[in-house]
Amino acid sequence: MLEFGGPTMGVDWTVKALAPAGFDVAGARDAVQAALNAVVAQMSPWEPASDISRFNAAPAGAWMDLAPAFQHVLDRGLHWAQASDGAFDPALGRLVDLWGFGPPGPVTAPPSAEAVAEARAAGGWDRLAREGRRIFQPGGLALDLSGIAKGFGVDEASAVLRRLGLAHHLVEIGGELRGEGVKADGEPWWAQIAPPPGLSLPGGPILVALHGLAIATSGDYRRTLEHEGRRYAHTLDPRTGLAVDNGVRSVSVIAATCMDADALCTVLTVLGPDEGARFAQAHGVAAFMLVEDGRGLREVVSPALAAMLDS
Repeated sequence: MLEFGGPTMGVDWTVKALAPAGFDVAGARDAVQAALNAVVAQMSPWEPASDISRFNAAPAGAWMDLAPAFQHVLDRGLHWAQASDGAFDPALGRLVDLWGFGPPGPVTAPPSAEAVAEARAAGGWDRLAREGRRIFQPGGLALDLSGIAKGFGVDEASAVLRRLGLAHHLVEIGGELRGEGVKADGEPWWAQIAPPPGLSLPGGPILVALHGLAIATSGDYRRTLEHEGRRYAHTLDPRTGLAVDNGVRSVSVIAATCMDADALCTVLTVLGPDEGARFAQAHGVAAFMLVEDGRGLREVVSPALAAMLDS
């Protein structure tokens, strides 16, 4: 069993893989790192010279040509934006910055209603014009792919490993995983649905087999704004411009791609336990939601996930 990794997107990436004797581990590590570096160079707003940063800083009326990977991720983000009626929005960068969760850094208090309204007016996925592989900057529009790019990075790393002949592997980036093939003992790669720190799942641990599947988890504990005794989660509702406050503590999604699992975690978190559960059922999403409803924690398991766990 090979194990190797490196840094990316402010976290670490790791790979476990089965490989023949004499396999070039250093070459594989370099190939995965190069693929992840390319994702960062295109889609990280924390990198001033990245493609996304250049678009966000472009003047009104500017067009930008997209790299194929950037186009792929943006297209998928726009797909989920439309499917969720805007619960997922790859063009809410102004709001992310306003709340202190973007590259400009933390803020000490929630933004005013006027500032939120201004940021919402400047953003929104429906303001993003497309023409082939080009996107148009209408002025003040800021893309933010943080809710989907890390998952795409997992998929890219997995694709590199498959091209190198490592058909049996597990990739992880900051708690998002994708498994292909099986382990040396013939068992699938198992992943545990993780609750927020300090909590346990009411029904006990849940394991899922990542046999050609990916899992992503998002929670209200990852980044927060604390102000006057109140904690604001980093997930924002693009439809209101406000931090999500609907009782959802964490969401895990299992999907064929980590990119989709990543985006769907945001969709379901924003929609909340009831609307989110209906969305998951309507779209066949295998999802687990941990919800605080005032009487304690409860679990919401979508029909697709229930069927997966029963099989």
